[in-house]
This record gives sequence, C-alpha cells and structure tokens, in this order.
Amino acid sequence: MIDIGEFVSRYASFAGFMVALPMTVATYYQSFKARQEARLARETAVQSLNCLEFVAGDGSCINLVPLEFLHSLPKPGDVVMLPGHGVGGEAEFLPGAYLVETVEHIYSHVDGKGRRPQEARLTKAVAQVTSLNPALTV
Repeated sequence: MIDIGEFVSRYASFAGFMVALPMTVATYYQSFKARQEARLARETAVQSLNCLEFVAGDGSCINLVPLEFLHSLPKPGDVVMLPGHGVGGEAEFLPGAYLVETVEHIYSHVDGKGRRPQEARLTKAVAQVTSLNPALTV
C-alpha cells in the first residue's frame, strides 16, 4: 500500500519542478535580453566617449580625437589642421585649417575604489570649428 505522505510528496515535487522550470527559463531569457541591450547601448552611444570632438556649426562631426593622445586641448581662437573626411567623392569636410570658435568640457562623476571625495573626470570635449579653407569651385 502507498503511504499518502509519499504520494503527495512525489506529486508536489513534480508540480514544483513544472512551475520552476519555465520560471528559470524565463529569468534566463530576460537576463540575456538585458545583457544584449546593455551591450548595444554601450557600443552605439559611447563612440565619442573620452574624445575631443570637432563639430561644424550645424552640429555634424568633422573628426574625433581620443583624449589620451592630446597633450593639451585647443582654446577658442586657435587654428587647427584637421584631416576631415578626405578628398574623394562624397567628402563633406575637406582636410585643412579650421578656426576653433568654442570648446565645451564635459565631466562625469567618478565611481570606484580609491576615488577622492567629489572627484570628476573629463569625459568628453567638444570644439565647435569654422572652416578656413577657400570654397572649391569646379
């Protein structure tokens, strides 16, 4: 004869497994989706992070320069030589001289071990420039 406790225990374990399995799969799927979305956000939104961005008056980017390669930032009134987008076919910005109009510094809060109180770091700099190149006519 089967004991009632053993009978209930067997079916309760099976019922618990049938409830827990889909929940485990759904949890794994949600964490997988969250990791994919976070990776996509990091890759797309952060391409100009830790860079000096040279922008034209309309806001379009001319060039990006990583901050780690700069010994100093340009100041308003400086003339810089930029490679632009090259000279071929559909190059919107030609290589040449550009006048720095304004420079914006963007800082972010520092998190982590060993940081100082209220520490901030330069995250990005944006220099608005105007072309000094003569207009080419064909």
